[in-house]
Amino acid sequence: MPFYWWIIFAVFVLFLLALDLGLLNRGKTTKVTIKQALWGTALRVGLALLFNLGIYLGWIGSYPTVAHQHQAGLEFLTGYLVEMALSVDNVFVFALMFKFFSVSSLQQQRVLIWGVIGAVIMRAVLIFAGIALIEAFSWVIYIFAMILIYGGIKMMRSDQEEMDPEANPVLKLARRWLPITDKAHGDHFFVREKGILYATPLFIVLLVIETSDLLFAVDSIPAVIAITRDSFLVFTSNIFAILGLRALYFALAGSLQLFHFLHYGLSAILIFIGMKMLLSHTAYKLDTVQSLVIVGGLLVVSVVASLLFPKKEKHA
Repeated sequence: MPFYWWIIFAVFVLFLLALDLGLLNRGKTTKVTIKQALWGTALRVGLALLFNLGIYLGWIGSYPTVAHQHQAGLEFLTGYLVEMALSVDNVFVFALMFKFFSVSSLQQQRVLIWGVIGAVIMRAVLIFAGIALIEAFSWVIYIFAMILIYGGIKMMRSDQEEMDPEANPVLKLARRWLPITDKAHGDHFFVREKGILYATPLFIVLLVIETSDLLFAVDSIPAVIAITRDSFLVFTSNIFAILGLRALYFALAGSLQLFHFLHYGLSAILIFIGMKMLLSHTAYKLDTVQSLVIVGGLLVVSVVASLLFPKKEKHA
């Protein structure tokens, strides 16, 4: 991929991040309504699909033939769909952390925008490192496959509602090694008291959010690398999903309990992609269209099942 496309995409990402930061810092921050969140999600999904269309039609990139353009477009779409699906599981964790730490809606906005910035940087490092490893050592792909399969099995057996934030090792380490204030200080991550710099509880929330995303990246990045080895497609599909994470959270936070079967669909996707990786050098490998249909089908089935068979409320 020509270097100038990387520059163009980087400028586009910086513009969106600057826009979010500007909206947060301009005057008084107001609560994000569900309508605003839905519009924000639709805008970011729309931009991703326009980008996808540009790749498919040859407006973006420099693929040698029309067939290569179409293949790249399908790979981007499949990777983006996988990343967006796994982002929903991220939202479950965010909601749990915010509830545990009693973070207000306005503070959630600040944590999420800085969390997105940190996630963009971490994903970039992990993506290029992962692709470089596979190109240097082809057997690494089997390690990635086992990570995906293990992650899928673990996700299938887990229950987000039963997660205990107090057991988070990052939280324990932060409390042990960082000077932390006992009470919140608005939307500040750090405060200085009697000449000593203290981290606020809001910074601890940000730290936990960032490390949670890092753990999710361990699953999501190999999943997209299993779909395409094109570093530009892996990076852009990841970043588009991350850029929509903040709006997606505010759009779904109040209705997450409706999708109680979703994590089964996500775990099945991880296991499927892990198996696809294991079979990538055999006669049984699947093409991109087949992968797209299976991933989309698993998502649709898990969402429809959640709506058709709502979770029964537990009575005391």
